Amino acid sequence: MYDGAPWVASSIARGEPIIFVSVNYRVGGFGFLPGKEILADGSANLGLLDQRLGLEWVADNIASFGGDPTKVTIWGESAGAMSVLDQMALYDGDNTYKGKSLFRAAIMNSGSIVPADPVDCPKGQDVYNTVVNAAGCSVSYTPFLEGHQILIRRQKSSDTLACLRTVPYDTLLGATNSVSGILSYSSIALSYLPRPDGKALTMSPELLIASGKYAKVPFIIGNQEDEGTLFSLFQSNISTTDQLSTYFQDQFFHSASKATIDALIKTYPETIFDGSPFRSGILNNIYPQFKRMAAILGDLTFILTRRSFMNIANTVAPTVPSWAYMSSYNVGLPILGTFHASDLLQVFFGVLPNYASVATRSYYLSFVNHMDPNTNSGFKDWPRWSVGKKLMNFYPLTAWTIDDDFRSDSYDFIVKNIGSLHI
Repeated sequence: MYDGAPWVASSIARGEPIIFVSVNYRVGGFGFLPGKEILADGSANLGLLDQRLGLEWVADNIASFGGDPTKVTIWGESAGAMSVLDQMALYDGDNTYKGKSLFRAAIMNSGSIVPADPVDCPKGQDVYNTVVNAAGCSVSYTPFLEGHQILIRRQKSSDTLACLRTVPYDTLLGATNSVSGILSYSSIALSYLPRPDGKALTMSPELLIASGKYAKVPFIIGNQEDEGTLFSLFQSNISTTDQLSTYFQDQFFHSASKATIDALIKTYPETIFDGSPFRSGILNNIYPQFKRMAAILGDLTFILTRRSFMNIANTVAPTVPSWAYMSSYNVGLPILGTFHASDLLQVFFGVLPNYASVATRSYYLSFVNHMDPNTNSGFKDWPRWSVGKKLMNFYPLTAWTIDDDFRSDSYDFIVKNIGSLHI
């Protein structure tokens, strides 16, 4: 799906050659099934372990392709960006293999910390039980002879995980998809995500970062201006603040009190002039709470958690350089604005060879080669985030720096209450 050939061609043309490796890994219920049975079996976070195996493959084999295994940069978008953060935090930050680091730098497009409860938390167990029921593994059927008749005894299955491993692939696929998906009413209250397992991911990521238990490598990280719009299209029945509060309590934050959720929502004004898509005035509020919902979802999952990660990392490891950005390619686009994943078209695939596409590609290639996006980039200086806490704000035809201090009241509240905002 992610063809890196254009990036390789650009790198050669610029005299900054790279090798592009795309790693497949198990997703959904195949890679991130939760539940106490999964935890006891040692089968948690298999998707992250697949990624780690991919990095080990690179360490063992990339020299045969002309690559340098000491100069690996990991890069991901959305769930991939969250995976990059998790790879930094995996095994309490131990990213070594055969005595050497598996990567020396990281790029995260739209994703970082996902505060999460453990694999065997109540929500995780509900997901597991739903999959088990959908796969027909909640009960077992044992034939027995009674007189001249063969009867079937129905009883609760004694090993549901063993049963899941025996059902046909299509049955298991259907069962894993029987829980809520991302583009649905439940939105990004994910059924499948990396959860602390006490072994590979020992704690929730924000705790690992705060404890300094992560690989402290230089990184680039950023967001789309309207990350939340795409995930707020399916809740048109929510028309009041009370309904919005109930939605977040039911779908997202089971550990948060109503008072906490109400206080969070209050930091986002209930007016059609505010909310996401930002800077759209009175337009685009397709249902009464849409722009407010989109602002909250975008900040909680992507934008303000990114700022939180950077603040924590800069406190723990102030000498490790980092750079941050905000993409505003689609200001004025009805309803969606600069929506989540719009950078794939603009930057990764380079559909339009405009300033944003060319500049970002140049910065990234400089970063991969030199761990500094400014070295030989040919574009304006991108200041380190720690120097003034500024973002490079990309537009189709230009870019400039902006202060990373917007929606500070919401940010302060989220940071203060992060412990009750796990999903």
